[in-house]
Amino acid sequence: MAKVITGASMSMDGFIAGPGESGFEYLFDWYNNGDRKMDSASPDISFSLTPENYDFWKSILDRTGALVVGRRLYDITNGWGGRHPIGVPVVVLTHRPFDPPTDSFTIVTGGIEEAIDTARNLAGGKDVNVAAGQMGSQALDLGLVDEVWLGLTPVLLGSGTPYFSGLTRVPTTWRDPEVIVGKGITHLCYRRK
Repeated sequence: MAKVITGASMSMDGFIAGPGESGFEYLFDWYNNGDRKMDSASPDISFSLTPENYDFWKSILDRTGALVVGRRLYDITNGWGGRHPIGVPVVVLTHRPFDPPTDSFTIVTGGIEEAIDTARNLAGGKDVNVAAGQMGSQALDLGLVDEVWLGLTPVLLGSGTPYFSGLTRVPTTWRDPEVIVGKGITHLCYRRK
């Protein structure tokens, strides 16, 4: 059965972005610190990964059928130039509706449950990946997430955007993680009990 997953690269102190949307060069250094080339759905974006990071990232890409992101991430990335690098449909949850530049984006205004349901319909039986931060926290708080992927990077950012915030239904317990040690990142996959 298709799962709902949230995952991101984060600093050792728990941030997915530093102050003023900074620190991405540290959080995503692992995308280009190896010699295995991986193309993306965007012609101007490719990755050079170590074998461990390549295998991990490919397994995620093979499972993912749709993404759920918030308007903030969409705006920060300038809508990925009209197509997300993963090449799957993207559901943008927003309180400020807009006309997307391409049909690879679907705009939803009714909340995280509607966004995940919409993504499931678009995912073709594959997993739905919910962006970390506010979207991931909302989905976690409602018990909608089956797996949490933490990409722990060797940097301390001090402050910024936390991976998790505003959780009210805690504690929740998870199984011991699957651990994959890569260069510049340690991938931890936690599954709901």
